[in-house]
Amino acid sequence: MSKFTCKKSELSSAIGNVSRAAAFKSTITALEGIKIEVKENKICLTGYDLELGITTEVEATNCEKGAFIVNPKLFAEMIRRMPDEEVTVEVDSTLSTKITSNKAACAVTSLPADEYPDIPEFDKEKSLSIPQSLLKNMIGQTIFAVAVTDNKPILTGELFEIENGVFNLVAIDGYRLAVRSEQTNNEDYFRFVVPAKSLKEVSNLMNDEEDNMCNIITSRKHIIFNINGYSVFSRLLEGQFHNYKGSIPEISTTEVIVNTREVISALERCMLIISDKAKAPVRCNFDNGTMKISCSTILGKVNDEIEVDFSGNTIEIGFNGRYFLDALKASETDKVKFCMTGGLSAMKISPLEGDKFTFLVLPVRLKD
Repeated sequence: MSKFTCKKSELSSAIGNVSRAAAFKSTITALEGIKIEVKENKICLTGYDLELGITTEVEATNCEKGAFIVNPKLFAEMIRRMPDEEVTVEVDSTLSTKITSNKAACAVTSLPADEYPDIPEFDKEKSLSIPQSLLKNMIGQTIFAVAVTDNKPILTGELFEIENGVFNLVAIDGYRLAVRSEQTNNEDYFRFVVPAKSLKEVSNLMNDEEDNMCNIITSRKHIIFNINGYSVFSRLLEGQFHNYKGSIPEISTTEVIVNTREVISALERCMLIISDKAKAPVRCNFDNGTMKISCSTILGKVNDEIEVDFSGNTIEIGFNGRYFLDALKASETDKVKFCMTGGLSAMKISPLEGDKFTFLVLPVRLKD
């Protein structure tokens, strides 16, 4: 039915990447596999779970056109364990898929390609290009704040917003908010929400080379990211995204500049005594040039004191330790500024200069 020969390393890498979009469990068995279509001098690999799709092409020789579906995990392991760098794959009329390399041979069962749904085609409405290193960094600094439950489906994605020469990437889950901002030369207006699942796969495929671009094509309901020979297709989330700008406080009565690493270390010690069975807030007291951090659970106690640059009113405030820690780790700066207006209002975390990122963390009510 079909046949091809290609480099083992290229095929193995392609299978690993496109299989990230294959369904883990599905009522449609074909979606748990990947589709391989043999064309002239190349093969096209596709993983698709009806929400997310990843496709790529690999150069091949000795091609006999055809298509089939294989279990990606088993197929990849068979390919990876072949003795030579070159492998030949041949599918017969019974859908037995034979893999040969030098004198080694093995076979796996495949499915007919017509059981695999096509990734929807759509008319391009807008497009833009973003350096891969920049987009990868922006996703990395915001994705921690995406909602993990489906109570508000729109919040399980990130808002892409380009307006007046500013690109904002925004995530919010109801307890914390993350905004990453960059100046851009793009004069068009963009506003759409991409599922976090899709963004994680986009980030995995990008690299840190400044000259490599991620080309994005959008329509009202769909988006495609073209990255390093891969195309990542995703549905866009529909609904009204939260008015995040209205949530960011413009004034503060207490401002504190801290050494990020010192606070992270203190919070990590607190997290050692916090678990699902031993829950407790992290208590922070800001006063007279110090930040006192404490936590107490049935597993133990932690107390720490850190020197800070302090101005404004004395304040005591409590946080979910994990939420506070995630924001600090995402800052990627030696020092950050905390801005607060009281023990029950959100804390704003920002860089000392500029507004490349803004994180909000809601406090928890402390017991006396």
